[in-house]
Amino acid sequence: MMFINRAAIRRASFTIAAGASALVLLTACGGTGDSMAGHNMGGSAPAATTASAQPAASFNDADVTFAQMMIPHHQQAVEMAALAETRASDAEIKDLAAKIKAAQDPEIETMQGWLTAWGKPAPSGGMGHDMAGIMSEDDMNKLEAAKGAEFDKQFAQMMTAHHNGAIEMARTEQAQGADPEAKALAKTIETAQQAEVTQMQKILDRL
Repeated sequence: MMFINRAAIRRASFTIAAGASALVLLTACGGTGDSMAGHNMGGSAPAATTASAQPAASFNDADVTFAQMMIPHHQQAVEMAALAETRASDAEIKDLAAKIKAAQDPEIETMQGWLTAWGKPAPSGGMGHDMAGIMSEDDMNKLEAAKGAEFDKQFAQMMTAHHNGAIEMARTEQAQGADPEAKALAKTIETAQQAEVTQMQKILDRL
């Protein structure tokens, strides 16, 4: 009887141990599953973030350069256009300047928004004079000092050079950029400013 009891105890112990092992195993698996689920959730959150930020994730260095350079380029064009309000005498020059300011102010805000979304710094410290079509400080001083017909002529000449620089930058973005919205804006800039260059050449012909 003692042997049977011992055998029964051994079998019971084995059964309990096996059950405990199974429970530990299940708990471990459950823990691993929960842990993995946690990791998956952790992993899915960035994936969701990435998906929601997909447009921002599509940019490249050319897009960043385009925005960082075109913002100050546009800002100078807006500054030049603002001068026309009180200095221009030609009605077409005044209308064109107002059109340039109305178009480029919102584009500046759009590009600033891109840089924020991309986690890239906004341009600061002024403009490099080696930027395509940019006016020097001396150029801007001369334009600011001019009035009437002289202003009209200088404005058309300087803005033509300024636009040609922007068109060059826009074409580079279309060829090398990756972000669809940035490339679309570059195309808009090229088309609009090319038309304005043609208009200013006609204005210069009659001034």
